[in-house]
Amino acid sequence: MTDSPKNLASPTGRLGVLLPGLGAVSSTFIAGVELVKKGLGKPIGSLTQMGTIRLGKRTEDRTPLIKDFVPLAELSDLVFGAWDIFPEDCFQTAVRAGVIERPLLDLVRPDLEEIRPWPAVFEREFVKRLDGPHVKSGATKMDLAQQLIADVEGFRSRTGASRLVMVWCGSTESFLQRQEVHASLASFEKGLRENHPAIAPSMVYAYAALTRGIPFANGAPNLTVDVPALVELAERNGVPVCGKDFKTGQTLMKTIIAPGLKARALGLAGWFSTNILGNRDGEVLDEPSSFKTKETSKLSVLDVILPRDRHPDLYGDYVHKVNIHYYPPRGDNKEGWDNIDIFGWLGYPMQIKINFLCRDSILAAPLVLDLALFLDLAHRAGLAGIQEWLSFYFKSPQAAAGLYPEHDLFIQLQKLKNTLRYLQGEELITHLGREYYE
Repeated sequence: MTDSPKNLASPTGRLGVLLPGLGAVSSTFIAGVELVKKGLGKPIGSLTQMGTIRLGKRTEDRTPLIKDFVPLAELSDLVFGAWDIFPEDCFQTAVRAGVIERPLLDLVRPDLEEIRPWPAVFEREFVKRLDGPHVKSGATKMDLAQQLIADVEGFRSRTGASRLVMVWCGSTESFLQRQEVHASLASFEKGLRENHPAIAPSMVYAYAALTRGIPFANGAPNLTVDVPALVELAERNGVPVCGKDFKTGQTLMKTIIAPGLKARALGLAGWFSTNILGNRDGEVLDEPSSFKTKETSKLSVLDVILPRDRHPDLYGDYVHKVNIHYYPPRGDNKEGWDNIDIFGWLGYPMQIKINFLCRDSILAAPLVLDLALFLDLAHRAGLAGIQEWLSFYFKSPQAAAGLYPEHDLFIQLQKLKNTLRYLQGEELITHLGREYYE
């Protein structure tokens, strides 16, 4: 047995899940949870609800569901709040998104209609392809942060939520690099008061959450909490954070296939990826500065799994291309094509073709659920700052300064499950297995 870090508080009371961005992903997540709560669907794709975890030796036959092993909040205890630049309630949004069929949505319509978004913090400069009437106004970005805090505290009072988490489900923002204003909490707060142009709306949400001791996950490739200032705030207030960019379609496939190529020491000459997407996310990514943010996130995956400098004979010269095309007729049903040129023994070439017809929000919704429940767990366990063990859920995982992020899906899953074992005082599993043969 392993000593767990601290006493793990029980998940008593309601857990409020706060969602900046009430679009296709958020509405699919909320509607799905409400359907599952009523026994009208299954939470497929959710590790917290459907996944198992091995404990001890293989001969012990202990493999409980994760939700039966660690003390997670019950789905019946979840309550939801959101912000959006459009005023439609969650039911209207879900109908417009067209992800879940209308007959199913009608079964939870009263629950969804109760969720009306607060006006959003929004700057057109950061999301050029969208505009909406339901936005906050304030003299400074600090004023806007205080308005978000007022929304949060009103929600906490109204719902009786004893704990809160925030998961960014808003749009991809324009490409932004770290600047001096992000270097420390003091400079960041000065920038909020002075309306610094390099403080994006997602950062204002993160600041508001962390100030109030609320864990924050970033589901988009935006910089957001991946700056020293907000990591400093998270650590100071004892709050867990994680990101960036939900790992759903094409990049999920890369983090499954690429580790296999590396494991078998097969070479890579090139990986060409393109996909079509017709939802609001596709429209946003049709703008070059937002696409650059996404492209940077998607390209980073192979650089770490298949490092050119460590394996020059196998990966020294590969070409990696990524394209996303906005195609409205497809809606939320994204289709991706990958052409992978590999080579094997004596350099002989081979190819792998992948055609993934996926549903973007159907893949993202269970990630939102897992991140909300795991962040709440982390907070109750006293974990603060960057939660690298949640890298499993992200295209561009946030890691400590000077540390490369781990992208291999299978290493990420092992790290996640070992963290759960650690929190519960169970033996960590290395898969060495010598004890079975001695």
